[in-house]
Amino acid sequence: MQLTLSLDIPPLSRPVTYTDNILLTGSCFTEHIYDRLAQHKFRVLSNPHGILFNPLSVANSLDSYIESRQYQMGELFQLNELWNSWDHHTRFSHIDASAALEGINRSQAQAAEFIKKADWVIITLGSAFQYYLKETGRPVSNNHRAPAQWFEKKLLDIDTIVAALGNTLQKLYAANPFVQVLFTISPVRHIRDGVVDNNRGKARLIEAVHELCSNYEKAHYFPAYELVIDILRDYRFYDIDFVHPNYMATTFVWEHFVKACISPSVYDVMQQVQDIVTARSHRSRFPGTAAHKKFKESYLAKTIALMNSHPYLDLSEEVKYFGG
Repeated sequence: MQLTLSLDIPPLSRPVTYTDNILLTGSCFTEHIYDRLAQHKFRVLSNPHGILFNPLSVANSLDSYIESRQYQMGELFQLNELWNSWDHHTRFSHIDASAALEGINRSQAQAAEFIKKADWVIITLGSAFQYYLKETGRPVSNNHRAPAQWFEKKLLDIDTIVAALGNTLQKLYAANPFVQVLFTISPVRHIRDGVVDNNRGKARLIEAVHELCSNYEKAHYFPAYELVIDILRDYRFYDIDFVHPNYMATTFVWEHFVKACISPSVYDVMQQVQDIVTARSHRSRFPGTAAHKKFKESYLAKTIALMNSHPYLDLSEEVKYFGG
C-alpha cells in the first residue's frame, strides 16, 4: 500500500563526491544539509555570513566572497550594547567592536579562499521578503531586534530575484568556471509573514530558481521544499512550532539528497565513516575497563585503515580520540 505521492528526482549529471569542496549558504535549513555532510566528513563550509533568508542577502554575501571584500569599522552599528553588521547574522555580534569586525573579516577571508576552489555552491532560499532601512533604503540581512519602525518590508518580485542571483552567478562562473550550483527552497514556513504571504513568497522563490536553472547550464534544483510540503504533508513531521521540519523530515530529505546528488561510488565510504563517527560519540560509563580499551583499539585500526585507503578523508579527530 502506497501512503504518499512519489517524487521522481533526476540524479545530477555530475554528482557530489568526497574530493569536492562544498560551500553552503542560505536559510536555517542549510544547516541541516551541512550537518549531515560534515558528519560524513565531506569538505564543507557553511554560511560564512551566518544564516540568511532572502535572495538579495544571499547574492550580496556571495558577491563579497568573490570580490574578497573586507568590512570596515564604519559599517558596524551599536544596538542593545552589541556591535552588529546589517549584512551578518547575530552570531557575529559582539560587545567589542574590534572583536566583531575581526570575526566578520576572518570569516570573509576563509570564504573568499574557499569559493575559488569550490566545486559546489548549495543555496537554500527561505523567504522572498526583504527588509530595508527606512532612513537610507539599505537592504538588511538581519534586523538584530531593532525597532520595527526602522524598517520597510517588501515582497520581492520574480524579476528582481532573478536579476540579483543571475548577476551573482555570472560573477561566480567568471571567478570559478568549473563550479556547479545547487538551489533548494527551504520547507520551513515563515509563519510570521502569515500563511498566505508565506506561500506567495515561496512561489516567487520557486519560479525564480527554476528560471535561473533554465538560464544557466551549471545551475540545478533539488526539491527539498516539495519533499516536505507535498510528499510528507503531515504535522507529525514538524517540530512543536508546526514550522520547522523535525528529525524524521530532515532525515527523509537527506536520504533523497544522497540518492539524487551524491555519487553512488562513495556510499560504502559514507557508511564506514558513519560507523566511525557514531563510535566516536559513544560515552562509556566505565572508560577504564579492558573492554572499552579494546573497543577503542579496534576503531583506531578501522579509522587508520580507512584514511590510508582514502587519503582525502580527514579523520584526525577520531584518530586522536581512539588513540588517547
